[in-house]
Amino acid sequence: MLNSPVTIVKGIGEEKAKDLQTLGIFTVKDLIEYFPYRYEDYRPKDISELKHEERGTIEATIQSEPVVRFYGRRKSKLSLKVLAGNVLFTAVFFNQHFIKTKLVVGTRVTLTGKWDQHRLTLTVNECKIGASTQTDRYEPVYSVGGKVTVKSLKKMIHTAIEQFGHEINENLPVHFLKEYKLLERKYALYKLHYPKSFEDAKHARRRMVYEEFLLFQLKMQALKKFHRENRGGSSISYKENELNIFINKLPFPLTSAQQKVVSEILTDMSSSFRMNRLLQGDVGSGKTVVAAICLYATVTAQLQGALMVPTEILAEQHFHSLNELLEPIGLKVELLTGSVKGKKRKEILNRLEEGEVDVLIGTHALIQEEVNFHRLGLVITDEQHRFGVEQRRTLRNKGQNPDVLFMTATPIPRTLAISIFGDMDVSTIDEMPAGRKPIQTYWARHEMLERVLTFVEKELENGRQAYVICPLIEESEKLDVQNAIEVHTQLQQYFKSYNVGLMHGRLHSSEKDEVMQRFSKNELHILVSTTVVEVGVNVPNATMMVIYDAERFGLSQLHQLRGRVGRGEAQSYCILLANPKSEVGKERMKIMTETNDGFELSQRDLELRGPGDFFGQKQSGLPQFKIADMIHDYRALEVARNDATKLVSSKSFWEDPEYKSLVVYLEEEGVLSGEKID
Repeated sequence: MLNSPVTIVKGIGEEKAKDLQTLGIFTVKDLIEYFPYRYEDYRPKDISELKHEERGTIEATIQSEPVVRFYGRRKSKLSLKVLAGNVLFTAVFFNQHFIKTKLVVGTRVTLTGKWDQHRLTLTVNECKIGASTQTDRYEPVYSVGGKVTVKSLKKMIHTAIEQFGHEINENLPVHFLKEYKLLERKYALYKLHYPKSFEDAKHARRRMVYEEFLLFQLKMQALKKFHRENRGGSSISYKENELNIFINKLPFPLTSAQQKVVSEILTDMSSSFRMNRLLQGDVGSGKTVVAAICLYATVTAQLQGALMVPTEILAEQHFHSLNELLEPIGLKVELLTGSVKGKKRKEILNRLEEGEVDVLIGTHALIQEEVNFHRLGLVITDEQHRFGVEQRRTLRNKGQNPDVLFMTATPIPRTLAISIFGDMDVSTIDEMPAGRKPIQTYWARHEMLERVLTFVEKELENGRQAYVICPLIEESEKLDVQNAIEVHTQLQQYFKSYNVGLMHGRLHSSEKDEVMQRFSKNELHILVSTTVVEVGVNVPNATMMVIYDAERFGLSQLHQLRGRVGRGEAQSYCILLANPKSEVGKERMKIMTETNDGFELSQRDLELRGPGDFFGQKQSGLPQFKIADMIHDYRALEVARNDATKLVSSKSFWEDPEYKSLVVYLEEEGVLSGEKID
């Protein structure tokens, strides 16, 4: 009955059911599990206990006649002096002038509102004449909208629990309840809606957070298990001795982090299961070398490797760097992009099909129908989030279940990685190669622009190049930000002896490539651009990055942009032009000047902005939890993930009746039938 439509709850007809749908409530279960997002504590406190801007309830005595002032259309402000203990303060009521006659000098009142410590003012949202009669009022606050009010929602939830509460069954194993001291499910749900104290709500929430994380992680771990077992790969028997010789002959030693991830990837490649691994590493951490090692290992097993990247210029850069490493030892590396046409293209495709090409690097041109591999063993996708699921699947289908390695230079906090990529294995390069100079980052206000441009000019005089990043392409009436076209015009006038280029998202891909090629060849000395240069561009001669309106970017994006410089031997600089108004904006600028560690920045970004804004609201794959919070409940997420991993890999989990409800959940989610397996 819990999965039945809400219309079976007494008092809920078709009209109310439609209203509830706007809140995502369709079934009885949805209604009972529509949790409060906070609680209002109505228990009276001594005024000395209240902190600045805290909401609270105070018992006080009215000391002065109320004064009402009207302003605007139908707006009013009522204020009066009240005494609580030995503290005289002002109580303010907005748009509640009608209660003036009830507020008589000498009357005892119970006021609930927000306390302003500095002005000794309580902004009242609830007033009761007389002393408080309830000592245990701890009220849930729900998110509502449309025709649904908090009062009507509370009534509907209460009716649903009275009518169907007896059908709420336990779904966690008894030993988990004992080990973690968790409340039983039925009791926890009741206490979330009707807590008598903060402790009640805390324990009830703790139980439901763990349950929510465990169910999600069970799904992820089961997907990973069935992904491996039902999409069997083939073991890549690479020649270990030859690979070790190749690694030892590299022009630089591997960092310990690179060694660790190479070991993880090679272990996957040599197993009979198909690899499905994400390699994440900061800008300049050496992912390309790791890719070269894995591709070489694949070729020693008489197989081919493919590397797909989002843009032509990035494909060309990968081709040059990989060819430099692989060609001297006899590997045939080819580049295939939209620009490779005619006879040359046909020749590459023929040699690829005959097995004469060992490694093919390219853009989405790799997934076109005419591209046929002889024996594809390893697929690497760089900046994998820039490709759709279908594009990645098409490339994978070019071989017989080849191993798949995804790479990203966007450091993702572990909190998000184990949630979003829970069905993948994750390798992380969290160490930078020795000798790499940290980029010096400075925060300057817009009025210091002249000094910033003088600094840029000195770098140009030394033969260096500069990026200038703007948030928008054209002027916007809504946002007071510098735009790329306007800045480009200004800088052309300022730097008359230098060539200033312009790049933005509205240019055709061929036009973007042309601009980047000119900048790469030092034909352009300054490149004014929007964030389209964020990923993958490698211009070692560029040592200066200026970011206009830097407060409008998140920390992770600022770090990605900053990573466009610092790729050569010379010292590089990043200047953040920003006049942030909010404390969060100021904090961001401060953090950027303090660290170059992308993983630390991404974690701070997540804490400042939350997971939705970290990826952008439209980012797919971000799990939606009813009560759990990936950031604040991080420890519970880790525990649930470890528990889920052990359960799924245990034979008893699938057979023991104690776990039946969890297995049934996985069946209902379509995990066991293979519906969710990509």
